[in-house]
Amino acid sequence: MRKSRAAAIRNRAQKSALRTALKRASSGSAADRPEAVKLLDRAARKGLIHRNAAARHKSQLARAGK
Repeated sequence: MRKSRAAAIRNRAQKSALRTALKRASSGSAADRPEAVKLLDRAARKGLIHRNAAARHKSQLARAGK
């Protein structure tokens, strides 16, 4: 139970950081985009989000940058 509670806290913090980076990248400058992509790749690799969800978000960021 303690391990799952610690993992839930860690996952919540990482998801929050990911959402913040995505918001900053979509509304901010192009300099924020690589950080968001890096966090998306890491989240997908660690199983925090599904890999297709990460790919979808990366595609949306790329389209927004044009």
